[in-house]
Amino acid sequence: MERYNIDTVLHFAAQSHVDLSFGNSYGFTHTNVYGTHVLLESAKKVGIGRFIHVSTDEVYGEVKEDDDDLLETSILAPTNPYAASKAAAEMLVQSYQKSFKLPAIIVRSNNVYGPHQYPEKIIPKFTCLLNRQRPLVLHGDGTPTRRYLYAGDAADAFDTILHKGQIGQIYNVGSQDEVSNLELCGMLLDRMRIPHDTPEQLRKWIKYTRDRPFNDRRYAVDGTKLKRLGWEQKVSIDEGLKITVDWFTQFGETWWGDISHVLTPFPTVSDGEMVPDDARSMRDEPLESQDIRQGKLPEQHKKDDMSGGCRETQQNGEDTSGLHQNNGGGYQITT
Repeated sequence: MERYNIDTVLHFAAQSHVDLSFGNSYGFTHTNVYGTHVLLESAKKVGIGRFIHVSTDEVYGEVKEDDDDLLETSILAPTNPYAASKAAAEMLVQSYQKSFKLPAIIVRSNNVYGPHQYPEKIIPKFTCLLNRQRPLVLHGDGTPTRRYLYAGDAADAFDTILHKGQIGQIYNVGSQDEVSNLELCGMLLDRMRIPHDTPEQLRKWIKYTRDRPFNDRRYAVDGTKLKRLGWEQKVSIDEGLKITVDWFTQFGETWWGDISHVLTPFPTVSDGEMVPDDARSMRDEPLESQDIRQGKLPEQHKKDDMSGGCRETQQNGEDTSGLHQNNGGGYQITT
């Protein structure tokens, strides 16, 4: 920083592959927490003018369907190792702002997508799968929702915060385009003009596999504070998907080289190791729906039923903490 006279840092770098964080949580702590600490210390030493830390809406944890969108002052309640590492990094940023007067700003964004995104994320991954004439594989039953923000709108948000944001403040970057993973599959099939109106066509193009160890059903943030600075979402999800699908259809097979390893199904965590699902784990409909109709209750449901209680099963969605690209590879289906 000192050599090149850097006066502003926008900290996008992170491990953001939520699924892998279940089996390699230490690596996420090392990269996202320790890595942020190293950068903060460097910024403090050179007297940086502005430090913008890019976080994620996942630090808030799950938001129920009838809950209000969360403000920047809401309590953080991360539910997976990735989100916990990002929340911990935020704590370090705030401590340096308080203790050393580091001019820092924190940004929490919804899921960002667009051209050039590494295809371990749900939208580029599913587009690449369909271009290869392969089915889309959903965690659980595909009903969890996420809000998606086009990369151009996200870039405008960071530019607004860079020039107009107040030091010491936190800003949510919120989209109003909330869709379930199953709905997203339908939108991509429509965009790529792949018929999916009949049960037979749906079974051909949409498969189901096991869910994550824990999965938030939805995230929802209130972006009013940022809008007061003049930012607004301009690109709808329909328009953004058209741009993104067109780009990946043209360049997706050549831009990143061999991407086969990130198009494989969701991994299972077994004894701390990531084990990829195989074709036998993929079904034509959600696993629990089949089991219940056949009179086979999952073990946890059996325990809940015997105790007279009920347990809500969490399903799947995606995360991204900004515009950074994660080249770490690994197995991934929806985030």
